[in-house]
Amino acid sequence: MPFLDHVLQRPSYGWKDNQGNLVRPTAGQVFLEFFSRLNVFKDRRNWLPFLSWLKVLCLVPFFIVFLVYYLHWWTLLAAFLYSMIIMGTHGTIWHHRYCTHGAYKFRNPFWRFITQNLTINVIPEEIYVISHHVHHAKSDQPGDPYNAQAGFLYCFLADVNHQPIAKDLSEADYNRVKLLMRHTGVAANSYEQYLKWGSYVRPGNALLSWLLNWSFWYLAFYLLGGHALACSLFGAAGFWAVGVRTFNYEGHAKGEDKQREGTDFSQNDKSINQLWPGIVAGEWHNNHHLYPKSARSGFKRHQVDLAWYYIKLMHTVGAVSSYKDYKKHFYTHYHQPYLQSKMKDLNHDSVV
Repeated sequence: MPFLDHVLQRPSYGWKDNQGNLVRPTAGQVFLEFFSRLNVFKDRRNWLPFLSWLKVLCLVPFFIVFLVYYLHWWTLLAAFLYSMIIMGTHGTIWHHRYCTHGAYKFRNPFWRFITQNLTINVIPEEIYVISHHVHHAKSDQPGDPYNAQAGFLYCFLADVNHQPIAKDLSEADYNRVKLLMRHTGVAANSYEQYLKWGSYVRPGNALLSWLLNWSFWYLAFYLLGGHALACSLFGAAGFWAVGVRTFNYEGHAKGEDKQREGTDFSQNDKSINQLWPGIVAGEWHNNHHLYPKSARSGFKRHQVDLAWYYIKLMHTVGAVSSYKDYKKHFYTHYHQPYLQSKMKDLNHDSVV
């Protein structure tokens, strides 16, 4: 069986039925799977998805305090910028383009560490990276961990139900997981530790990095704007942590065929380019599916790509040693042929 077919923990309702069709679980099945997989008392190997949602729950009090005590025009603006732009762009820079696709390389571990911790720590790299490789290999097909055709909840709770790595990988397959993760700088469990904890990342390391990251950023925000700014931005991070779980459902058109001619050129799946995610986070999703390893996905003039601007800046100052950019390839092989085709059709219609 190919590695990507079994690297993720299979949900109890399965990926596909006996005829090979996508299983669309009921809401009850999705929630039952969700709470079962968060149960660390039942199985301690559930610790990583539990930790991921524990972070979200820990951000909720900050959001409430922000709304009750610190809701002013300037804190609202700061929260908007932090959740919609800074957190979103960082997710694209770090989790998406670097950790998963290796679209660029850092000159040394120092700059990798700085980029990793540019924002409040929320999403575990392991849960994102391995499952995202599967997503690209099986996009909108059975086995895609966030297949939009299976519904909103299927995508929204995917980080618990579908994205964690399997708990019974062979040592050879676990070593392949390590190969996919080692450039991220996240320290790996040994195979024996993996069998005990069910994860690539070490629990102690995950807890320590969470504590240090949150302590640093709360202190930094407090020094800049007191508890008002700190609570506002931590609350904004919680808002983003929930909202980002809706992205793949929307980015794959809610499972429908909504691709537009001349805009969405990758036609092997249902991904679409959307203006808002593109502008605030550089997530021109159809472009990304066309060139997953590109450090830039905003190819057209209007396609603002803040993630790419950061990567390019880091390359200019020497922090990034190399990157991959497929903009010229996109214009040569997709955009220009499309324009030429439309021009021929126009000329043909005028002659007729």
